[in-house]
Amino acid sequence: MKLSILKTMMITVITTAMAISTSAAETRIYVDDLNRKVEIPVNPKAIASLHDSVLTIPLIELGVLPVGSHGRVTKKGVPFIRSGMGLTGYDFDNSNIQFLGNYPVDIEKVVAVKPDLIITTPWQKAPVDQLQAIAPTIVLDYNKHEDIEIFEILADLTGNQAKLDILKGKYAQQIKRIKAIIDTKNISVNVMQPNKGKILVWNTYGNLGKILRDAGFKFPKLVDDIAFGERAEFSGESLQDLDADYIFATYRTDQFHTPQNTVDGFEEVIPGFCNYLTACKENRMLIIPREEASSNSFNALGITAYNILTHISGNPYAAKIAK
Repeated sequence: MKLSILKTMMITVITTAMAISTSAAETRIYVDDLNRKVEIPVNPKAIASLHDSVLTIPLIELGVLPVGSHGRVTKKGVPFIRSGMGLTGYDFDNSNIQFLGNYPVDIEKVVAVKPDLIITTPWQKAPVDQLQAIAPTIVLDYNKHEDIEIFEILADLTGNQAKLDILKGKYAQQIKRIKAIIDTKNISVNVMQPNKGKILVWNTYGNLGKILRDAGFKFPKLVDDIAFGERAEFSGESLQDLDADYIFATYRTDQFHTPQNTVDGFEEVIPGFCNYLTACKENRMLIIPREEASSNSFNALGITAYNILTHISGNPYAAKIAK
């Protein structure tokens, strides 16, 4: 009990000192997604990011290395930033980014990195009031924003709009190339995922779905009827209604899965699933790594755009439609 009290007192002393230090910096008011008015530094120098794939990856791509980040832990107990190495080249073991814990993050570790700004999401269980006692804390609800909007908010918070403009320009060129090569308006696509005997379908699945919609591909009516940002669950009986000219699914490389794990999942939904999908029967179904397909990352957008372009433009079916 005495040790717990001592720790609490130490945290209070540290956070008070940090608050005094921060008060000298130029600040502004920011209204976050919980409608909280938060006084934040105009030029934050030490950001604690409490969601690796949603916040940390975009910050790194904008040229900002957080002083600490939420992360995951392997079965051997090694912390990592999901998609960090594959998309940015940065992880805990090769940078000064400190591992702050997972779900929830460790409050004492957050205190230790002395942030002048904390950015979190409603998904993160660490109490906002405790975080706010450490440093100004902004809550961003990624369910209320498109991925690009998260980038725009982070660019505004960190003063990196010019860097974001370059990233946006690169992405626009990638979409332009897809449209120039593929007759997207006459090709239907879908992204689906097996899950516990059901099929999950999103109106727009991560950056994979964003690219497909930005490029002008058509989707099945069942998919278009799903509200933006939402997903729906279907039984195996709906499989044919979810069919398209090209189908995409994903698998998790961070859990050492392979495409076979996803195939097994579809078989659990309905044995011989491939017989019910024209795209599968005619070799127009692509199963790709989920990290690149779903991460909030311009690097991931580029990788996924290339996969879409090569998979569809190089298929005889698409070439036939183009004629």
